[in-house]
Amino acid sequence: MPVKNSQVNDFVVRFANVNGTGSASANFLFTKAIFRMGVYVTPKNIFPSNIQGLPTWYEVRVSEKGYLGRREGIDLMVCVNPQSMAADVASVNTGGYFLYDSSKNLHAEYIREDINYIGIPLMEMCNTAFTDPRQRQLFKNIIYVGALSALFNIEFKVLEELLAEQFQGKEKLIAPNIKALQMGVDYIQKNYTYPLPIRVERRDLTSKLIMIDGNTACGIGAVYAGATVAAWYPITPSTSVVEAFSSYAEKLRTDKITGRKNVAIVQAEDELAAIGMVIGANWNGARSFTATSGPGVSLMNEFLGLAYFAEIPCVLIDVQRTGPSTGMPTRTQQSDVLLAAYASHGDTKHVLLFPSTPKECFEMTADCFDLAEELQTPVILMTDLDLGMNDHLSAPLEWDDKREYKRGKVLNAAELDNTKKFGRYLDSDGDGIPYRTYPGTHPSKGAFITRGTSRDEYAAYTEDGAAYQRNMDRLIKKWNTAKTMVPGPQLYQDKNSFATGLLFFGTSTYSAEEAMDTLREQQVFVDAIRLKSFPFNKTVEEFINAHEKIFVIEQNRDAQLKSLLMIELGVDPKKLISILNYDGTPITADHILKQISKNQSPSPVLNKASK
Repeated sequence: MPVKNSQVNDFVVRFANVNGTGSASANFLFTKAIFRMGVYVTPKNIFPSNIQGLPTWYEVRVSEKGYLGRREGIDLMVCVNPQSMAADVASVNTGGYFLYDSSKNLHAEYIREDINYIGIPLMEMCNTAFTDPRQRQLFKNIIYVGALSALFNIEFKVLEELLAEQFQGKEKLIAPNIKALQMGVDYIQKNYTYPLPIRVERRDLTSKLIMIDGNTACGIGAVYAGATVAAWYPITPSTSVVEAFSSYAEKLRTDKITGRKNVAIVQAEDELAAIGMVIGANWNGARSFTATSGPGVSLMNEFLGLAYFAEIPCVLIDVQRTGPSTGMPTRTQQSDVLLAAYASHGDTKHVLLFPSTPKECFEMTADCFDLAEELQTPVILMTDLDLGMNDHLSAPLEWDDKREYKRGKVLNAAELDNTKKFGRYLDSDGDGIPYRTYPGTHPSKGAFITRGTSRDEYAAYTEDGAAYQRNMDRLIKKWNTAKTMVPGPQLYQDKNSFATGLLFFGTSTYSAEEAMDTLREQQVFVDAIRLKSFPFNKTVEEFINAHEKIFVIEQNRDAQLKSLLMIELGVDPKKLISILNYDGTPITADHILKQISKNQSPSPVLNKASK
């Protein structure tokens, strides 16, 4: 048997299951146990779009260094799905481990001489210990978690505590689950040497962190942002955004005296109706939003153009998945960048925010509502399936109770009394942002007609070319104002010192940061910038101008962010080198490093004194 070098708190486990067999909760139990032992851990759920029957994988990376991006290579594979076994065996690193159900003999084609096999008769054990068919299926998963606790030296008490929390109020389920865990532990202790060279040791690295998915964080962010209307049509992977909003609004937006809910949540007949309701609610002064994915954004294009041209605030959360068309609904990508930036026909530009962590999902969702009202325009939060549906370690979500909502330029009755003639689309302050009113603010002043057709500064219909052009020029002035209001980028250096830069955004951040660490260890130095928003501000332009070449890291085929940089900033295409990943799985540091290597080593230091 090959012997693997000792790897403490630094390994990847992959679970190969059948969708719909109850494995998800067991696999998450494994992840939470490592988190409770104070070690950084990040799970990735790779599942099919059907309800049940097809292969599903759950990948867990353990990293004492705090690397939370996906890593290539599997150190231990738990395979209980014959459908995917050939590929699962092939994916294990040399010297790694393959844990399988040995109730039936393993076929010769699945035997590799360079890996270790751990056979556990899961089906036989369940058939012997349990009589209920459903329990037999479910507890097979719990038995292998027990086996892993022995193999990885995970404290059994931690698993017991987690089960007690999970089944609070259903205490009769605790004992059989603990029994199944113990069966796995006992089998390993009787038949194998344990713990493995790859194992977990308790640390205190996660005590100040929480584990949460981005969709839930967005839903909570909408509650704290004061959203009172959510209209949406269910679509993977965004549905749980509104589900989270509904759940937390139930707790936080219900009148304690009357029991009346202070929110309206509408499941529309389709995405067009959903965005239409959102625009209407915002026009009436409510804070309203919707959540969707790429196909929904495609359908919402015409309404987004209306909101842009009529200057009505609205918030859209786009949890990106692979496309085009239906694509792979349960796989991740950053492939809606151009679609969202220029949604609708004609000349349109939409504000985009790019969170990279659940905490930023929470914070930027709230920022979206402020920006939408201040700028009187659609604002789109660009997350993706990896961030939205997978659990991530995150700093706790924090809210300043002194924070006041920024409603923008809204005239009240007294201000209208002092206004000679209200012009809905007048640029009174020179920033491109006009003043607006809520319906019913004043009995005789402040009314206007909202339309998608061309109009003059007083909202009167006109097809005069000069009036139309004045309006379009003002919208660009407002766009330039937006550059000073959106979140600025994150720079990874005090000043630009090297000839080469890395540029990335969203969930590419985890692996990009890990790749940068590896480059430094190799004495290869680069500058780096993480984009948080579109439009791009001066800092982004200055970063690009300061470097001979920029590696642009993104998760789509067509280099959409690179295209956006060229369109908006006029960057020479030769300066921008794409690092692309679009197979539906999260990008890895290994992939980034390979692509950098293929495109020549980064240039030496420009300013040696700053090294």
